[in-house]
Amino acid sequence: MNINQLRDKKIIILGFGIEGKATYSYLKKIYPESKIEVADEITDLTSFNIQKNFDIAIRSPGISLNKVYIPYTTSTNIFFGNTKTITIGVTGTKGKSTTASLIFAMFKESGKNVYIGGNIGLPLIELLEIEKEGAYCVCELSSYQLEDISYSPHISLFINFFPEHMDHHGSLNDYWMAKSQIVRFVKKNDYFIFNDSYKLLVRLASDLKCITIPIMRTLPFPDSIIPLIGAHNLDNIRAAATLAKLINIPDAAIKRAIINFRALPHRLEFVGKYLGIYFYDDAISTTPESTICAVNALKNIDTILLGGLDRGYEFNKLTKLIKLKKIGNVILFPDSGIKINKLLIKQKYKGKIYVTDNMKQAVVFSYKNTKKGYVCLLSCASPSYSLWKNFEEKGNQFKKFVKKFK
Repeated sequence: MNINQLRDKKIIILGFGIEGKATYSYLKKIYPESKIEVADEITDLTSFNIQKNFDIAIRSPGISLNKVYIPYTTSTNIFFGNTKTITIGVTGTKGKSTTASLIFAMFKESGKNVYIGGNIGLPLIELLEIEKEGAYCVCELSSYQLEDISYSPHISLFINFFPEHMDHHGSLNDYWMAKSQIVRFVKKNDYFIFNDSYKLLVRLASDLKCITIPIMRTLPFPDSIIPLIGAHNLDNIRAAATLAKLINIPDAAIKRAIINFRALPHRLEFVGKYLGIYFYDDAISTTPESTICAVNALKNIDTILLGGLDRGYEFNKLTKLIKLKKIGNVILFPDSGIKINKLLIKQKYKGKIYVTDNMKQAVVFSYKNTKKGYVCLLSCASPSYSLWKNFEEKGNQFKKFVKKFK
């Protein structure tokens, strides 16, 4: 949407989280005389009923489409409709933040003018105030931002795809439709970089009229230089490097960015070695598939913390892997912990199972039962909302108690 279309309009912003607040601030600066109000379902469910008094709504990510009753746009569409940058969109079920950050680091190492925003960095709409024409903008784009997007980035990167956010989208097909929107509006000279390990992404690429490029299989230097652990992170690095090579970033700059890169918070983050135990915070892993990647990335796991909001995920592969890897202790949080517990018992798991709704108790149990020289891993395979407001709060609690009882 062109920003001029909002001039002299009565505007209501639906949702007042980080992005909603950034949108309000931006619009007040450019249209100080306009009527701009906010409806936040967290504090006032009835406030959504006043939409009829406004000309247009601006929907924040996470606000369900069926709660919008009048013509609307989003701050994501405002950004893409007005930016003068070369846009790079990064999406996928997991690994978006790491991959976007790697791309940003590679561009910085090569001396390019680059910004990063979306789910990481600044809200995209804030970048309109500081961007320079012709610069690059790396945009981490969630399914919430993509489900009603009206633009495609100049370069789109799709890392992976598996079930997530079913509570919001309603079905796996609707989740896929939201994600694949990233390339709905591509032009002939745009690019789509994709992970050809996923058949859906291969099929998507085959239907596009833009330039399609699979992620490189091998890096132009040994994998041994990579500080990040896990096959999934190797995919993230290869994806970022594929895009960087497209922009003619030198191998030396790509290599420096990778060597200097460290795991982002709550993404297989090494918390420390305390009383002989290696603690890892992987709170970002809120699906079984993501936790399986974490388990395969680490050696000598003796304790794993699992469970959270039950969204109907299947945990068979994960529990079989736990048994196969001979992980000695499993700590389970409600609500999905109940389902995981039943599977472990059915599969005749021989280790200790500890059920709790308290992170402090979980960490105390970990210290008492994890063998010295082994790993304790927080990677819950479920959303955090049963006990915590988000994965960051969960991960921070874990780290706090790990350091408190060391």
